[in-house]
Amino acid sequence: MPKKTNKREPSKPESNALKGWQQIAGFLGEPQSVVQRWASEGMPVRKQGHYVETTPDELNAWLGKESGKPVHVATDDTDLAAELRRGLSYVRAEKNQDKKRSKKAKRR
Repeated sequence: MPKKTNKREPSKPESNALKGWQQIAGFLGEPQSVVQRWASEGMPVRKQGHYVETTPDELNAWLGKESGKPVHVATDDTDLAAELRRGLSYVRAEKNQDKKRSKKAKRR
């Protein structure tokens, strides 16, 4: 039986990666100075030589975590109808949670 090796394969560059402060700032619609401050406060970026990179998915997840609500930055490829359905679903779920909380509060 062949012995397993723990060789790491080189990481493949992601085709949708945002490279550099200018691309990341453009994606977020914020000035580079704001994006750099956010990176120092925990926004997910990786240093790759002389530049930084991240992905839209990582940024969307981070934005959602920071705001406490699901967030998605729309791009040219975004299915806006699907995003609207997702947003409405979230709002409805929050509304139902609020109703349950107020019913519990009234019982007390």
